[in-house]
Amino acid sequence: MKVKDFMTRQVVTVDPAESVEVAARMLSHYNIGSLPVCGEDGNLQGMLTDRDIVVRCLSACLNPAKTKVGEIMTRGATAVKPSMDANVATHLMGKKQIRRLPVMEDGKLCGIVSLGDFTREEDSCMDAADALADISHNIR
Repeated sequence: MKVKDFMTRQVVTVDPAESVEVAARMLSHYNIGSLPVCGEDGNLQGMLTDRDIVVRCLSACLNPAKTKVGEIMTRGATAVKPSMDANVATHLMGKKQIRRLPVMEDGKLCGIVSLGDFTREEDSCMDAADALADISHNIR
């Protein structure tokens, strides 16, 4: 199976010029843990996670209403193509220790896939479990 078989096509994004406060409200409203950061041109510039907000904004005593998403987002986000084999994607997630991958086609964001998405199919379940073990191996 391919990434396109698992990905969510309706992706909520945030602009890098938006405030962290607004982004946090978006995460809460949509009950998600990360947002792809895309500029007006639709190009992926990074990812913003709930952890980025806590570690790079709140714990640094920055004001979320005045801090821009672009200042604290994770740059250089790992992305995949919809045609990538799902097993390869789960191994990549384990290796990079990430739980969500933006899906790009022709330079534009077309979806997002999470580790949990791969557990929907029995064949992918073991690869997803292995990736989660790789991601979580530092947790005690």
